Amino acid sequence: MPENPHLADVYKAFPECVKPLLAYHDALLRGESPLTVAERELIAAFVSGLNACSFCFGAHKIYARAFGVDDTVIDALVANVDDAPVDEKLKPMLKYVAKLKNLPPMLSAADATAVYDAGWSERALFDAIQVAALFNYMNRIIEGTGVTFDYANNPLSDEEFEARKTRRYSDFGKMIGIE
Repeated sequence: MPENPHLADVYKAFPECVKPLLAYHDALLRGESPLTVAERELIAAFVSGLNACSFCFGAHKIYARAFGVDDTVIDALVANVDDAPVDEKLKPMLKYVAKLKNLPPMLSAADATAVYDAGWSERALFDAIQVAALFNYMNRIIEGTGVTFDYANNPLSDEEFEARKTRRYSDFGKMIGIE
């Protein structure tokens, strides 16, 4: 890997499974869901922040911002879900995915009930679980392969930021030569 590698460097070095992985990202994060794209990107950034994965935390804060989520909300969630300035309906869902990240065997029916009582469906919870699981996985890929690129130290141009509003994850693969 080069010095200060980006995920693109990893994908180009080991392309065998990248195309289906990016298709899964597209289906999960941009497909039909009771959760908005902004909520799914917020969950991706939140889980990545809890995992201290600076690459995914920074990248998905950008995506969440592109879909209308203020960076300070995500930072506040990572610090303390209860005190964060986020819709109260989201808090049980975010507590669920935080517990899934930290203590999966400790999840109980009461945790799911709190999500349902807040007005979410089983499908919404399943989508949140999938996003959390995907980013626990991706955070480990990033950290395990030594990706050190940090969006906080490499801000996007206005043009690059605007592209995040319409770019699919499979488009990233095409940009780096994985068709």
